[in-house]
Amino acid sequence: MPKKCRHLLQTSDLSLDEIKLLLEKASVYANDFNAVSLETKEKMQNKIIVALFFENSTRTVSSFEIASLRLGAKIVKLNMQTSSASKGETLTDTFKNIHAMQPDAIITRHAFSSAPFKLAEFSQCPLINAGSGVSAHPTQALLDLLTLYQHFGSLENLKGKKIAFIGDVKNSRVANSNIKLLQRLGLEIMLCAPSSMLPSVSLKTTHNIEEAIEFADILMSLRTQTERHNAPIFASLKDYGNAYCITQQRLEAHAKNKEVIILHPGPVHRDIDIESAVLEDERSKVLEQVKNGVAMRMAVLEFLLLD
Repeated sequence: MPKKCRHLLQTSDLSLDEIKLLLEKASVYANDFNAVSLETKEKMQNKIIVALFFENSTRTVSSFEIASLRLGAKIVKLNMQTSSASKGETLTDTFKNIHAMQPDAIITRHAFSSAPFKLAEFSQCPLINAGSGVSAHPTQALLDLLTLYQHFGSLENLKGKKIAFIGDVKNSRVANSNIKLLQRLGLEIMLCAPSSMLPSVSLKTTHNIEEAIEFADILMSLRTQTERHNAPIFASLKDYGNAYCITQQRLEAHAKNKEVIILHPGPVHRDIDIESAVLEDERSKVLEQVKNGVAMRMAVLEFLLLD
């Protein structure tokens, strides 16, 4: 029997102690991407990682690639638009064929929420969910947590902090993963969106962005995922932005001198999700999230492949 391996399909796959270890390791890498030990590089140099993305990606696939290379591993990115999937090969058969080549880990993204769980049933190498449907994006939630951990100084300092998710919460796997993770860590959560973009959950909700700003220590803006909508919700994105864009004016009027910080998983619709001036503000941690994506994914790959 092959050795049972660890997968990362959702944040609940990790214990709180394991999350703390990942934060500590990722913090080291965030301070210095070259702080990889010689022992780790020697162990990783013969590892081959495959990125199997059935949906488009910029930050996630690039950061996994850079993370792999910084650790000393090799990564193979497959273009699914030119693969046999375009000829009618099923997801399972595509995965089984790649798996038969015996990579050391597979990173996958798919439009179906159930896809990584189905593939994990027969995967004998670590499988990392890089986004599945609207349900999970665990490494994004972990890198967002790293960004908060750096800003507030410790997990203990995060307890009781208030975070508002503003935008298309219902269709956001980022929000869903973050909500589940941050609830475990004792944060208070509010969801802010029009009714059609709110999931059915027992959390505080509002349709009013001013109320969300007054509530929160942390604002997580979310992209309006029009590709997942069955029908138009607003006449235009500009109309949506008039109601839900995080602007300087709104922050000055409703943040009440709080040290509020602003996050966004990207891609950002400038002046729709967040005003351009706010993105350049020191309260915006968007580019720190991007940097932390490499650091956290280095920590995750090391954890799954070597620990």
